[in-house]
Amino acid sequence: MKLKAIVIGATGLIGKAVVTALLKDDLYTEVKVFVRRTTGVTHPKLKEIITNFDALEEHKNEITGDVLFSTLGTTIKTAGSKEVQYKIDFGYQFNFAKIAAENGVKNLVLLSSIGADANSKIFYSKMKGELDEAVQKLNFAHISILRPSMLEGDRTEFRWMEKVFTPIMKAVVIVPCWKKYRPIKDYILASAMLKAVHATNNACTIYESNMVFLLADSKQTV
Repeated sequence: MKLKAIVIGATGLIGKAVVTALLKDDLYTEVKVFVRRTTGVTHPKLKEIITNFDALEEHKNEITGDVLFSTLGTTIKTAGSKEVQYKIDFGYQFNFAKIAAENGVKNLVLLSSIGADANSKIFYSKMKGELDEAVQKLNFAHISILRPSMLEGDRTEFRWMEKVFTPIMKAVVIVPCWKKYRPIKDYILASAMLKAVHATNNACTIYESNMVFLLADSKQTV
């Protein structure tokens, strides 16, 4: 069965990798991206919709398809405050997913983060955990939530924590208890997100960091 994909966060590191993978995948006949600015990508399967995420109702009739890949996110530095980051990371993604579910989209693949926990005292982990819990109340046939550790790839913006800690985490993953913190490359995570669509029939499946690598392809984890 052929599928139509929806992507939000398509201009970010993982969103770009997901779009690239979807465009190469013959299973998908259409890749619809909702973006605040153009991706600069042209492809026969790609449909780009410039979106005002503060007024999603204006785009409601366009939020249709079979699978929603949700990879939208920002940093406090870029957002300017925790309030704005929460609006983007939680609000935009939840509101978009809610409309998608109401429009009959059956599958949600959500990019979360290691340590996501609605009860956490850490702002970022708490925010991600709250979103993980909130989307599970929406009427999707299946939800896949992926919680990777640090992300690795060519970003357009500089993130000093990733630059500093990624090499460190690569060095310490030889210690078994630290292995779950190993960084993951953008294309490996994108592969896992596509495979999550067909990996299980459970209503909701959460993939912690180690399982994300296994989901993508064990040969790519070396």
